[in-house]
Amino acid sequence: MLDTTHSPWWQGATIYQIYPRSFLDTSGNGVGDLAGISERLDYVAELGVDAIWISPFVQSPMQDFGYDVSNYRAVDPLFGGLEDFQTLLDRAHERGLRVLMDQVLSHTSNQHPWFLESRESRDNPKADWYVWADPGKAGAPPNNWLSVFGGSSWQWEPRRGQYYLHNFLRQQPDLNYHNPDVQEAVLNVCKFWLDMGVDGFRLDVCAFYFHDAKLRDNPHNPDVPKSKVFQFNPYSMQIHRHDIAQPENHDMLARMRALCDKYGDDRALLGELHETDAVRLHHEYTGPDRLQLAYGYWLLGADDVDAPLIRSVAEDLGYRKDDGWPCWALDNHDFSRSVSRLGHEDDPEAVTVMLAAITCLRGASCIYQGSELGLSEADVPFERIVDPYGREFYPAYRGRDGARTPMPWTKGAAHGGFSDVEPWLPVPRDHLDRAVDAQQALPGSTLNRLRQFLNWRRDVPAIRRGEMKFFDTPENLLGFERTLDAQTVVCLFNFGSKDAFVPITEEEAGTRMEGHGFGAVREGENLCIPGHSAWFGQRG
Repeated sequence: MLDTTHSPWWQGATIYQIYPRSFLDTSGNGVGDLAGISERLDYVAELGVDAIWISPFVQSPMQDFGYDVSNYRAVDPLFGGLEDFQTLLDRAHERGLRVLMDQVLSHTSNQHPWFLESRESRDNPKADWYVWADPGKAGAPPNNWLSVFGGSSWQWEPRRGQYYLHNFLRQQPDLNYHNPDVQEAVLNVCKFWLDMGVDGFRLDVCAFYFHDAKLRDNPHNPDVPKSKVFQFNPYSMQIHRHDIAQPENHDMLARMRALCDKYGDDRALLGELHETDAVRLHHEYTGPDRLQLAYGYWLLGADDVDAPLIRSVAEDLGYRKDDGWPCWALDNHDFSRSVSRLGHEDDPEAVTVMLAAITCLRGASCIYQGSELGLSEADVPFERIVDPYGREFYPAYRGRDGARTPMPWTKGAAHGGFSDVEPWLPVPRDHLDRAVDAQQALPGSTLNRLRQFLNWRRDVPAIRRGEMKFFDTPENLLGFERTLDAQTVVCLFNFGSKDAFVPITEEEAGTRMEGHGFGAVREGENLCIPGHSAWFGQRG
């Protein structure tokens, strides 16, 4: 049963992200479903996580695989029905797992009834529910705004003789949040699922809700992000000053928070922030009357993650009592898997220690399905690529399919035990060697190491909710302490591959804690922290 006797569950929570298309197929159509998630909830609970975040499963034409919603209140038949989701909720709660639902509220599908009505004329009841604008000079788009998925973010609609705004695919028209009726409609969508029992929402691209009503051009960006994730796309060549992150977002997030708070203080909002100005947005969007949790792309989009980067980001976000709570992540469905992105395919344990480190920082953390197995980025051949983002920019960018391939459950089964038929994306051969059943039988496997650690961590209050203080460490080491009441836990992580010898007194390092599975020990005047390992010591 859910424990509601302590601090809010989301403080220090570990959240397991499930991409339902790729988790487990029980219907035999090659696509994962809600019943598949229900069937594997014991596996998830045994990982030692507190909640699951389920990527979109509501009705959609699937142009962007659920992030183009055509009916906010219905489960897409690919995944089952509302009764399947209710079963999932009930079974998750029985196992002490919270459930966060992905809500895509900045835009809909162009097949949504709201848009079908809006596009018909300039004077129908929903004429102003989307962002419409007259053409510019010589029929050009109204301004220079660009779509994340390439090209102009404006699409011509001959029925109205106007352009509509789409920050992503042209099949994903943006809602007009300047219209109060739109705000009420999306709040009612949230209420529908809260009434059903969800524990909160992951708010997709929540900085995109409002646009500049004057439609002013974006300025040129003289400092395009260096990560190769952003190099191929002209979207990064603009400073997105007017198309996203508008001041009106604050009030909308406050309204969402107020709605959730009506259901008690255990409902949570996790907001996705865009890479532009994400530190500023974190400070503005999190707090007592806004998002409980938010994450940006600091680590998700990084080609290299080291101790100085993690410390720098944590310091920029702030970790004082009154600062907002970040949500840390190395992987999700939109970025290449960190084992490959960070160059650790030959040694995934390098990423395991990073995952352990971010779960010990002040905040919550997300672990994307397959990360607990140390899965690498899949090499999906062009003829199997289905991501519209990848097909648009191939071969400079191969898209997101490589991070979305099915979970390998059984090494010796067809398609890794994910499905009895050919799945929507192929299961790589090398993923079969890291299948769940193979790793469960191996005591020192990535799965078993992370499982042991997360279960240990869950029961250390100082790590979950305590104050945080960094201290200076040698190269490749990340060091900080977490303090709650009389308990202080000293955390030292070795991101390097070689043993590290740290000169620290027994009083400073604390008494070695047991049960976490990492092998650091004291040798004379030093702590010896093996490569890709950690020390946890308790004071007080």
